[in-house]
Amino acid sequence: MKIVFMGTPDFAQKSLEALYNARHEILAVVTNIDKPKGRGMKLVESPVKEYAKSKNLTIFQPEKVRKNIEFIEQIKKLEPDVICVVAYGKILPSEILEIPKLGCINVHASLLPKYRGAAPIQWAVLNGDKTTGVTTMYMDIGMDTGDMILKQEVEIGENETTGELWDRLAIIGADLLVKTLDQIEKGTAPRIKQSDDFTMAPMLNKEISKIDWQEKTAKQIKNLVRGLNPIMGAYSYLNGKKIKFWKVEVEEDTNSNQENGTVIKANDKDGLYIKAKDGILKIIEIQGENAKRMNANDFLRGNKIEIGQKFE
Repeated sequence: MKIVFMGTPDFAQKSLEALYNARHEILAVVTNIDKPKGRGMKLVESPVKEYAKSKNLTIFQPEKVRKNIEFIEQIKKLEPDVICVVAYGKILPSEILEIPKLGCINVHASLLPKYRGAAPIQWAVLNGDKTTGVTTMYMDIGMDTGDMILKQEVEIGENETTGELWDRLAIIGADLLVKTLDQIEKGTAPRIKQSDDFTMAPMLNKEISKIDWQEKTAKQIKNLVRGLNPIMGAYSYLNGKKIKFWKVEVEEDTNSNQENGTVIKANDKDGLYIKAKDGILKIIEIQGENAKRMNANDFLRGNKIEIGQKFE
């Protein structure tokens, strides 16, 4: 089929690669503008753009798509059968949704109608869900409200991070998109209405990343840590210094009477253990202020933490 592809991060790049390998005719690739990154604020291309360039595909990078008459006309002239949208990062207006004769198809990383919105993978991990998946759907003007086509469910590992789940779902989503287009081309694709029993997965804000030792259980803190890995990391303060946690394990609290957030063990042989509500956190990977991520035992060789100190 003749396809216009719209996407930006590495999650979307997997789908573009799958479409290319499936020998669909990719008329154009639409991705976000290059963004400044790093200390030098050098402009960096999106993973989708990098892949599109490697295959000599036509690339569009409109700053805005709404009321962008020139861009909309460019897409109309291409006469695509389908527009495939995967983590593009912009809401499409009806003028674009109405262009392809077979519809706009989206790959969404949740089992809709659960977790509509921008951060479904992150919230599934943050909430400690046991399962999630990928849904393909026909797009409409709502936020992930369109009719569903195919779904694939997966289990979430007990220690799996957002980054690890992201990578797995990117591959599953790419495969599901190819299967979806095959069914659309054959005229056998289902069209399933979503129920009204939905939940939202909004973009994460930085405030979520501070650990609440008093109100959150050890299990909830663990889910926060793995849910924010590798996005921003969960953090706490020790002696006024910001400490980030990247990987932790929960152990049973048998006889600890200390306040939540209190260090109950800290040495470079046994590791770092912190009292939490309904459990103890063993810190596996940590990052000091203005330092690199490292194993907790290595961290303790160069940073003195004493029993009885309290994380705030």
